[in-house]
Amino acid sequence: MVWLEVETKVKLDSDEVPELRKRIKKIATFKKKGTKKDDYFAVNPETYPKKAFRIRATKNRFEVTFKKHLKKYWTKEIVVKREFEFALEGKEEVEDFVELFKDLGIKEWVKKIKRNETYKHKKNKKISIEINKVKHLGYFMEIEYLCQEREVKKAVKLLTGVLRELKIKPSQVNNTGYTRMLWDKGAKGTRKFIDK
Repeated sequence: MVWLEVETKVKLDSDEVPELRKRIKKIATFKKKGTKKDDYFAVNPETYPKKAFRIRATKNRFEVTFKKHLKKYWTKEIVVKREFEFALEGKEEVEDFVELFKDLGIKEWVKKIKRNETYKHKKNKKISIEINKVKHLGYFMEIEYLCQEREVKKAVKLLTGVLRELKIKPSQVNNTGYTRMLWDKGAKGTRKFIDK
């Protein structure tokens, strides 16, 4: 099934994190901590690509994901993307997949490492709130709701409400993608997802 990812992101200074964490814990329950290692691939990695996909290494598998922006649903604070994802179950599958795409001229272009704390909203478990520390970029808060297209308006309204609950001003929202920020900073990294 293809999901729509409705989300918003806020850049944080490290000294803002403890107070925000307290506010999050008032409205949400802690679920887990983890690290997400993402390697992004594109046809022309010499310029910032319009289309790309990622391979994410998790504890016991690899996920391949690509997203399409659905700008018709965007607001000043919320972005919506259609997310396509499938799993690769082992190192050999990943190596074969990467070799196939290399042969097609698709190359790795940026690496993202994100350490995260995930919380679920107490009133609506479909709302996920994360405090993330992204290597080379610093701290961010993300609020996300996965849904079908018929639920987008509801999701946008819910996430806007969570921003208000957490006392986040519209001017604090920065939905620039992490890959864009890493690209602009010149922190491209190298492929390490196959190494365990």
